[in-house]
Amino acid sequence: MRVLTFGEMMLRLKPSESKRILQSNSFEANYGGSEANVAVSLSLQGDKAAYVTKLPDNLLGDSALGTLNKYGVDTDKILRGGPRLGIYFFEKGSSIRGTNVVYDRAGSSFALAEEKEFNWEKLLQGVDYFYFSGITAALSKKMQTTILAACKYCQEHKITVVFDTNFRGKMWTPKEAQAFSKKVMPYVNICLANDEDFESSLDIKAFDGDMKHGIDQAESFKAGMKEVTKQYPNCHTVASILRNINSVEDSKWSAILLRDGKFYESPIYQMHVYEGVASGDAFGAGLIHGFIHNFDGQKQVEYAIAASVLKLTISGDLNLVSEEEIQSVMNGANAMSR
Repeated sequence: MRVLTFGEMMLRLKPSESKRILQSNSFEANYGGSEANVAVSLSLQGDKAAYVTKLPDNLLGDSALGTLNKYGVDTDKILRGGPRLGIYFFEKGSSIRGTNVVYDRAGSSFALAEEKEFNWEKLLQGVDYFYFSGITAALSKKMQTTILAACKYCQEHKITVVFDTNFRGKMWTPKEAQAFSKKVMPYVNICLANDEDFESSLDIKAFDGDMKHGIDQAESFKAGMKEVTKQYPNCHTVASILRNINSVEDSKWSAILLRDGKFYESPIYQMHVYEGVASGDAFGAGLIHGFIHNFDGQKQVEYAIAASVLKLTISGDLNLVSEEEIQSVMNGANAMSR
């Protein structure tokens, strides 16, 4: 089984020692981006993962490409050219001060890429799963058209489409996100929707916005997940992370999976979070790994949430863990209860 992910890889700059951007004169630099994170995570779990993006033909583009190659991602289909690499600044929160992200990605090589540059017949050759996120769709109308073309090709050639709704209010409005979802969801087979993603991206109520009591709203999430499969019959799987967040560092995490009409629930993890970024990408990769290896629904949701909470212990965008490490957490005593 082969997975192709599609999105933007960016340079990530993080102030040192939990400082704020305003007080920083040095930044820790590495690379990431939702779909790149998924590809790396799958590769480290032993799966065949390829990634499509567009990187500038300069040293920053070379460095980003080298990061992907280092972790075994197939980069043969990545385009080169354009003016610049997108950047985002990650300001780590603490206690009652939330994590913050500042984007500097306008006019990037990927954002300016034309639909005609992506030959989906060639790019999707031999692919079994196509993975993208709402973050990529939020970049532009042009990118939305590009994604729709890929999804239509996938449907015509029996390639499974995975959509992480992943709403970012700094990039587009709920109205814009919902309009895109209505166009793309008829082609989607597996949908990931966490917290506010449900209403903001899908216009389906499942969560009241109280991040301290997300897990307590499991039944509401289940109703929302059923509604997704009712509105979009091609979507056979919906998965959600549920959280009770007391502070940036301390929270509880669990997940629900609706697969072929049946619900599966994970244990609840009490987490002390080192860095709360890209855990949703780790969850998505764990979910796809479960499909690739024919996990039953219960094992799949337990594996995916174990991958997700492991990411909370790691600095950077990439979930640098193996299948064995995820299995160890899944089978260990770190979970509180069901």
